[in-house]
Amino acid sequence: MLTTNQKGAIAEAAIALEAAKLGIGVYRPLGDERYDLILDVRPRLLRVQCKWARRSKDVILVPLYSARRAREGLRRTFYSSDEVDAFAAYSDATNRCYFFGFEDLAASEMRLRIGPTRNNQAKGVRWAKDYEFAARLTALVGR
Repeated sequence: MLTTNQKGAIAEAAIALEAAKLGIGVYRPLGDERYDLILDVRPRLLRVQCKWARRSKDVILVPLYSARRAREGLRRTFYSSDEVDAFAAYSDATNRCYFFGFEDLAASEMRLRIGPTRNNQAKGVRWAKDYEFAARLTALVGR
């Protein structure tokens, strides 16, 4: 079983690979920053926090916080738009990367649906295919 650090490293590598395939420059910060990668989407640079996404039934779940063990228990620290411009996630279950900005967020966890709802509801559903990495970044850079 993979550790959380191993999952994070895999997610970062998968996201960097997807960006490189699109011709997007990928950079890593040298210091201890709240973001994992910098993507050059010309003329902008995006500070991107990378996440490992897990699957629960027909939903991909992406936590939008960092978690560390502390004396009082698990401490969650949420990201702000001053620290991070966007999030990218890799799902081992779908072998796909996803991308979204703060404007897409509604809670402390992004939920992307990969299968139909049990009641066939479609309104308000965030479909994973709409957040796939290549489609979102290709539209962003206009390539």
